[in-house]
Amino acid sequence: MVLHTLLGNHASTKALKSGEVSSSLVQFDYFEVKVANTQFKALVRDLKYDFGELAIVTCLQAVVYEKPYVLLPATIVGRSQHHTIFYNSAHGALKPSDLTGRRVGVRAYTQTTGTWVRGFLADDYGVDVNRIRWVTFEDPHLAEYKDPEIVERAPEGKTLKQMLLDGEIDAAILGDVAEEGSLKHLIPDHEAAGRVWAAKHGGVPINHLAVIRKSIAESRPDVVREVYRVLKESRNAATEIPAGAASTASAASAEDPLRFGISALRASLEQIAAYAQRQRLIPRAFTANELFAPAAAILGDAAK
Repeated sequence: MVLHTLLGNHASTKALKSGEVSSSLVQFDYFEVKVANTQFKALVRDLKYDFGELAIVTCLQAVVYEKPYVLLPATIVGRSQHHTIFYNSAHGALKPSDLTGRRVGVRAYTQTTGTWVRGFLADDYGVDVNRIRWVTFEDPHLAEYKDPEIVERAPEGKTLKQMLLDGEIDAAILGDVAEEGSLKHLIPDHEAAGRVWAAKHGGVPINHLAVIRKSIAESRPDVVREVYRVLKESRNAATEIPAGAASTASAASAEDPLRFGISALRASLEQIAAYAQRQRLIPRAFTANELFAPAAAILGDAAK
């Protein structure tokens, strides 16, 4: 069977995409894209792909709006998040606890990284994230979702980093970038903070999980089992695991950002679901058992 596939070039997918890991049952027709998230809208709006990766907040919203995909307990991307938010020191010192009442830029309000960051800012630094003005640059992936009133769109032609440099916003969620000039991490001890957070919350935050078209899951459960097998084999072949991984050999330890299995993902998944519900991204929080029930029925013990 041939699956039209959306998988970025990650440590977890390298062996599969290179052919080092292969299948006699399934062939993957890859849509080559530099950054997979640019195709998430096509996946959930146009149902373009049979199989691929999807940001977890988009997954949660896809469940809410009944998109025809089954979520697999297979992490494609995971990482610590404390390093992703920056401020401009040229405009004065800033601490996380100072953000209430300020303006903060983020690519989209529904972005998974932004959801994680708002969650720990609220829980660990006392920030009232509903009293921040969130300045965004992109629409939600799901057409059905409407941003809350605390969100505004940046003026046409503006960019996230430049608005921070120009002092038009007080902080910005920029992602995996380094400090440069006056751009400083809002959380200076971000690596230690990330380790403490992961230990407390059951693991490094998950970002992208695997999904497969519901009609394929219903008609070809053997294909689902094979896809899960090769994904896990590819992840175990990875030699370049993101920061925070305890071992390249285990796909289930809490310290590993590329965890597989419902038990290994439960704490992280239910934490992001709780954050998403509190941030008005979904109407209610979901449990891991709810989200993975269709996959668990197919995968059996392999999903545990």
